[in-house]
Order: sequence, then C-alpha cells, then structure tokens
Amino acid sequence: MSDAAVVTAAVLVIGNEILSGRTQDANLNYIAKGLAGVGVRLREARVVADLEGEIVAALNALRAKYDYVFTTGGIGPTHDDITSPCVAKAFGVALHHHPEAVAALASAYQPGQLNAARLRMAEVPLGAALIKTAASAAPGFRMENVFVMAGVPSIMRAMFDAVKHTLRSGPPVLARSILTHLPEGTIASGFAALQEKYPEIDLGSYPFFRQGKFGTSLVARGIDRARLDAAAGDIAEMIRALGGDAVEEDAS
Repeated sequence: MSDAAVVTAAVLVIGNEILSGRTQDANLNYIAKGLAGVGVRLREARVVADLEGEIVAALNALRAKYDYVFTTGGIGPTHDDITSPCVAKAFGVALHHHPEAVAALASAYQPGQLNAARLRMAEVPLGAALIKTAASAAPGFRMENVFVMAGVPSIMRAMFDAVKHTLRSGPPVLARSILTHLPEGTIASGFAALQEKYPEIDLGSYPFFRQGKFGTSLVARGIDRARLDAAAGDIAEMIRALGGDAVEEDAS
C-alpha cells in the first residue's frame, strides 16, 4: 500500500474489444479526473483480454500495490463476461447470486424474460457489496479495495459517481499549466533542472500543434499550493529567459 499521506489507485480495463481496436475506451479519462477531484492519485492503468489467468494475475498484482482498483468491463450476460468469477477466484471465495441483484433484475424484466444468461449479471463474489445505480438494474460491486464496474460508459460513470465520495482521500492534486511556442528540445535542460529543484512537484511537458503552430504545454502538479505556484513562476521565468512566450492555460 501507499504512504498514508497519498491515496493511490489503478484501473484495470477488461475486454478483447478494447485490445482489438473495435471499441475505444471512454472510461479511463473519466475515472482519472474523478479520482483527482477527490484526492486519489491514479498511478497505473492496464488493459487485459478476456482470459481468466491474465485477469486474476493483474487484479492480484494491482490490489496489493494500490489502495484502490477500479475494473471496467466484463460483467454482462454473455459467455465472455468473466470479470465476476475472476474477482471471486482472485479473492479465493465462491460466486453466488446476490439476492438484491436478482430482485433488481426480476423487477426490470417482464415475467419469463429473466433467463439464465441475464441472471449471470446478479453473480458476485461472497462478501461483495453491490454498487447500485438508476442507470442499470444490473449492479457493479465492491470486494474489499476492488470496485467492479460496467464497461458501457454511461453505466460506468453512474457506478463510479456512486462510489467516488466514499473513498478515503488524500490531499487534492493541484495543477498549473504554462503554454509556450518553444519546442521541447529548447526547454528540456532547464525543465530538468526545475524538476530537481522541486522534487515533490510532478513536472511534465506535452508538445502540441494548434492553429498551424507547434508548441509545448508545461504542466506542474502537486499538493502544496505555495510550492506549486513557485514552480509555475520559475517555469514561466525560464521560458521568457529563452526568448519564448509563457501563457497560463487551463490545466484540467
């Protein structure tokens, strides 16, 4: 687990459709921004195929390393939706039909329509707590520090929003971003020196091409506002000393 002052998380994206390119992941960005907003640092994201061994191995590695793990995908009614049994295997517990989940599904379907395939969506590991939302009768669930959510973006967002304020949070992560039209190669040396000066601040450079011009966004992230402001001021001063423009921009 992480230092007590910093709360960390990882995202495990599950699904062959993501790896094949058929489906573009739309959930990671939402989770990352939502976690930052409640003071949780997203440290890692992985994508794995619908293979039991790979899911179990990745889940066990991530849940041991980080305070929280969020999975997306693989909790639907078809044969390749294997996230729930994989979570049960990772924790060494049995899988069962959760009575509340069965009741919710029963109320969502017409009599006779709740077949065996749909009942798969009520299967959760023993000891798991349901994540219930108005977006879907089929719930997600939490097993210790692991949150298991749908892959469909609208449902995933509802599930994530339902749990994010229950997380143990650390200090909020603040950010400043300075835009310049100097290339990365010009600012690289000075920027590296500033990282040494501010080791507690995460500094990153991100090149762009906008309106026919190349440039670089230099972003500083940290939890100490005074040190963050000092770092941003030094970044702007460095840019100007190199003959460039330094413009504050939205860091979100």
